[in-house]
Amino acid sequence: MAKATFGAGCFWGVEASFRQLHGVQDVAAGYEGGKLDNPTYRDVCTDLTGHAEVVEIDFNPDEIRFEQLLEAFFGLHDPTQLNRQGPDWGTQYRSVIFYHSPEQQTVAQAFIDRLTAEKRFPRPIVTQVVPAATFWRAEEYHQRYLEKRGLATCHI
Repeated sequence: MAKATFGAGCFWGVEASFRQLHGVQDVAAGYEGGKLDNPTYRDVCTDLTGHAEVVEIDFNPDEIRFEQLLEAFFGLHDPTQLNRQGPDWGTQYRSVIFYHSPEQQTVAQAFIDRLTAEKRFPRPIVTQVVPAATFWRAEEYHQRYLEKRGLATCHI
């Protein structure tokens, strides 16, 4: 089993999308990259903690490669928007890859370089690639948020 952690705006739709991929064993919504221990949603929404809304993914690398997760990640959001996705704005909604190994760092950066060379997006990619920090699981009401409400997607 391996881990991947991505921030791509509001975590509700991101979580639901990654859950659908074969080889993904579990997805948890949470917060990462900030300076406050055990932050709450209310804390993170102040835009003062430095945390991003993220999903932490447990996946089987024999069934799905990290590159496939990256392809899904870049297809889920606009990685050229700085600190926002759609109507949501603030640093908590930044585009970020928290890598769990030097290999993930190398693969993620090479993936971004390839997307840039291919001109896949009309503006520069602003996705951060940073070492994984402490993942703080979000409150239970955020877990499987869309599923619990009978929704298939949100605005991402």
